[in-house]
Amino acid sequence: MCDACVMGVVSRRLGRRGVMAAVAAGVAAMGLSANPAGAQAVRSAPVTRVVDLTHTLHPAFPTFGGTPAIEIEKVLSFARDGYNINKLTYTEHVGTHFDAPIHFTAAGATVDALPVASLVCPLFVLDVTAKAAADPDYQATPEDLFALEASAGRLPAGACLALRSGWDAHVAGPMFRNAGAGGAMRFPGFRPDLVPLLLERGVAGVAVDTLSLDHGGSSTFAFHTGWLGAGRWGVECVAGLRDLPVSGATLVAGAPKIAGGTGGPGRVVALV
Repeated sequence: MCDACVMGVVSRRLGRRGVMAAVAAGVAAMGLSANPAGAQAVRSAPVTRVVDLTHTLHPAFPTFGGTPAIEIEKVLSFARDGYNINKLTYTEHVGTHFDAPIHFTAAGATVDALPVASLVCPLFVLDVTAKAAADPDYQATPEDLFALEASAGRLPAGACLALRSGWDAHVAGPMFRNAGAGGAMRFPGFRPDLVPLLLERGVAGVAVDTLSLDHGGSSTFAFHTGWLGAGRWGVECVAGLRDLPVSGATLVAGAPKIAGGTGGPGRVVALV
């Protein structure tokens, strides 16, 4: 069955009011203001495309620490055992993955406690590709946010803001980490003074196409601390933002549901 057909069935069964109610419940569960306009923005038009925002995870995928991303060991095979099973060994923050509040807080929510309705939300794409090409240390600023809102409207409560720097184009080579001789990395991220503005708008989550919500050279991880410390979530190493409009898409963020997890790889898609 085609992606659009599946979404059509879901939409008919749940209904537009059901979708809005689910989103509002998720927004309320995160302690955000229930903004009807934000809930309404989740889906008001038929789905014509499903865009995969997830990189394929494999052992050579670049990681923040430079260690192998995942070990894949075949423990059972179809030829010998009648079915296939692999054993996977990895740290939580590899590939296209989620940051839960507990990742940078002493007692924040774990990844399994994220309200599921908050993971289906209006998606806004902040394009800084030209600035990042000129400066790999570029950090998205409040001015960038204001410029986006001047054309796309104010971010509604419960939305996700994705930073498109174009860095996913480098994922197969050393430029993705862009580490110098001393090991310091250079890639774009969010500037910490965006945190209060996003919280003021009631934004639920953020996403980046790089290895970190903070820029690569950060030593304080101030955006992580401020954003996750406020009970919000993030997604790192997303792909395919170039295929999305600035606004109008709906993010479906498939966070893992692992007890006590600080995050983990997941499947992230956008409905356009």
